Amino acid sequence: MNELDKLYPPTIREHNTSPFHFEQRKDRAVTVRAYNPICGDRFDLFIEADTGATNTIYFHGFGCAISKASASVMAKSLSGKARAEALRLCNNFLDSLDSDSDEALALPEEWKAFQAVREYPERRDCAALAWAEMKKYLESNPS
Repeated sequence: MNELDKLYPPTIREHNTSPFHFEQRKDRAVTVRAYNPICGDRFDLFIEADTGATNTIYFHGFGCAISKASASVMAKSLSGKARAEALRLCNNFLDSLDSDSDEALALPEEWKAFQAVREYPERRDCAALAWAEMKKYLESNPS
């Protein structure tokens, strides 16, 4: 496997070209900005939420293939989850970017595509961007 295929496996390429819930939803009660001033990646996360749950998450903006694909996987993974579960998933995804442990084998298949960023530390922030901002939102808005 060449270096590009390793960094951009099919899951990342698919979520980049056909992202899940990629649309502006300004009618949503909550908008969270995910922005990396170093590389310019910027996504708005539109969160349809009610008490205790993140019903649906949409996102829109621009960035590299890794950040866009990661935001897409996040929207897909967290939509419909209780807030506590969504926060747990955010923590698990972010931990998976840094850990080489056997727990990585139990990750959802779509998440495994982002493990290659371990070998490219400059790309870690791309994969983490949307997840880290969602985590901050969930921690500051527990109900």
